[in-house]
Amino acid sequence: MATSSFSRGCFVFKPSAKKKKKTSVDLEGYFTDGCEGAESSKTRFKLCLDLWNKIKTETEDLQDELNRNILDSLLEFTRKCSSTRRHGDWASQMRASEIPTAALVLGVNVPDHDMTFQSLSELLRCSVTPHVASLQAKECGALKHLMKRVLERLMDAVVDDEEEDEEEEIQHSGALLHKSVHCSLRALCDWYCSKTKKSSCSSSGKKRSSSAVDEQQQLPVVIIFKDLEAFNPKVLQDFILICSRYLDRLPLMFIFGIATSPSIVQRMLPHSVSSLLCLELFQSLSCTQHLTTVIDKLILTHSFPFKLNGKVMQVLVSIFLYHDFSVRNFIKGLQLALLEHFHSQPLSSLCCRKKEAQIQLQQLGAADLERIRQLPSFNRFLKEQEQQEQDNLRTDDAYLKEVCQKLLKGLHKYHKNYYPILRCLHTLTSSLPRYPLGKQVRELHLICLEKNVWESEDYQSAMKLLKMLAKDELISLLQKCAEVLQPVKSKKMKNALVQLEELLDKLKQLNAAAELASSVEENLTSPVKNLQKKTDLFQLQKTLLEMNESRRSKRMSPFEVLRNEAVEFVDGLVKSHLSPPESKPLYEVCYYSSSATVRRHLNATPRTSIQAALSSPYCYIQNDSLKSEDGSVSNAAPDICIAHKLHLECGRLINLFDWLEAYSTVVSAAEGNGPDSDGFGKVDEVKHARFIRAVSEMEFLGFIKATKKKTDHVARLTWGGC
Repeated sequence: MATSSFSRGCFVFKPSAKKKKKTSVDLEGYFTDGCEGAESSKTRFKLCLDLWNKIKTETEDLQDELNRNILDSLLEFTRKCSSTRRHGDWASQMRASEIPTAALVLGVNVPDHDMTFQSLSELLRCSVTPHVASLQAKECGALKHLMKRVLERLMDAVVDDEEEDEEEEIQHSGALLHKSVHCSLRALCDWYCSKTKKSSCSSSGKKRSSSAVDEQQQLPVVIIFKDLEAFNPKVLQDFILICSRYLDRLPLMFIFGIATSPSIVQRMLPHSVSSLLCLELFQSLSCTQHLTTVIDKLILTHSFPFKLNGKVMQVLVSIFLYHDFSVRNFIKGLQLALLEHFHSQPLSSLCCRKKEAQIQLQQLGAADLERIRQLPSFNRFLKEQEQQEQDNLRTDDAYLKEVCQKLLKGLHKYHKNYYPILRCLHTLTSSLPRYPLGKQVRELHLICLEKNVWESEDYQSAMKLLKMLAKDELISLLQKCAEVLQPVKSKKMKNALVQLEELLDKLKQLNAAAELASSVEENLTSPVKNLQKKTDLFQLQKTLLEMNESRRSKRMSPFEVLRNEAVEFVDGLVKSHLSPPESKPLYEVCYYSSSATVRRHLNATPRTSIQAALSSPYCYIQNDSLKSEDGSVSNAAPDICIAHKLHLECGRLINLFDWLEAYSTVVSAAEGNGPDSDGFGKVDEVKHARFIRAVSEMEFLGFIKATKKKTDHVARLTWGGC
């Protein structure tokens, strides 16, 4: 039946359940779209997908490893509470009205909590009890909704939360597809009793022991509140009060997911309600420690070929520290950079392990070899060679492949030596006062990515402080450096380890140096004590000059000689292996450097995007008729673009009639009507409706609002650009 309006009905189309997300297919389409070589794009897609899956697998394993202690503690808590109730001394250890509750403090990184609670639920179902229900605040706005979610997830049945008379009508109206359950804890108690009776009957039929039957009968019912702060306090209070009345029939346990502080429990619940809970606090690992571990495992390692340059790394860390503290979002940013690198860099097929890179290098075509010659790092390398060598590299493709193979091998060796020396330098400087080179290893890594670290003032001051370390402290730090170098199989690192162990042996053999150090210390401290007594500025300067001259003329002790030798040895390793990666030829193959792209995707600015779309619709619609010059908008643009352009020409208050007249003139020109035609600029019903819709959309987007000063005017809300 035809209708004259599209507002007569509302039709809902549910998405098909058969549709599944196919990340690999989407990624493959992203790679093949607009790429020159099909084979090259397939190779890069395969390498990108392998690294993508490696990031995903390693982060999941790392998440389980970091949460292992806290999850084991929670499992032990649930087992202890259930065993206490089973063995009959429940009343002696806690009152019958107390509900065992674990307050799990996870921190403000809320996006990471889902993985933790998912792992916790799976562990509880596997090793403690199958009766586990996880709740979120957005699902439990009222008490009946909370009760309904608990019963649905525990009983796996349809729960009716309507009135009793409506429920009777539904039950007697015909055969139902699912058996409905009344929304109350009494129904949950009946279900739990039936479950325990069935388990006891089956266990008695198998002639199990009485302790095993009792253990099966008293499985706890665990309810997890994922985001406690977001729950309605009144709803939570009523639910706890109701649950406390059924503890004799239902072994309930709560787990509170807390993002802020444990004191939130006292702020949300009055004493009469919080006294019904037997609280035990559990503290998870901080998100900054989690991030440090992720960076160590995925970024600061030579086994992961894809690298970030300093600016991209700084963007990801800044978003983490100043936005959401989410390690999960940090991983998404890393995956985004990985995807953009393999899509935008045709030579990224060489970003793989050493043997695979050699194979890919031999398969490069003439176009890819020409891209290598255009790389800035390769041009710098080319200028350092002799003229004959330069001509061979520019003309001979086979010779270019041989040289590139050596350069890629040198780049892999550089990464293999870079990270152990980086950790050694961090081990030495992180123990110094005020952390001259950063407290975290990622901070030192960012410094090394930007410039020669040994040329900075902080590095020079750190070396001076290292030359003042005591013997025991120096030996301890050098032993930690030896532990860092021990597993590295590089020849240079093995030689460095041998020299470091020789220095340690020499330091340990200085037994007589302790007495000499004590006497020197007395000679140095005596003038310092005299300085404390003197207040005359002239005498103070004179004494300081005498101390400086005595130190210059004083002969160095054997320990001081060895200490300086150790510091100079470390300084030599830093200058040999911690040069910035941009100084290495072909570094563009492995390093992603477009920080603006990462910032634009992760730190989106909606207002800028909306204004860009309204001012330049061609950028989004890609219609040639919308092309314009000098920032003007074509008269063939969508209605909201025309209305937005016209409103930019107005002042603080916009006359709606004048706005409509100007809009009608522009639209008439788009329809092909000349200025001399009869209908040019006239407002008909269609134009009026289109204008009203455009104005409503602009009001919804926040560009204008109604004003009480003049009923036929609207107020403009935005000024200038972003």
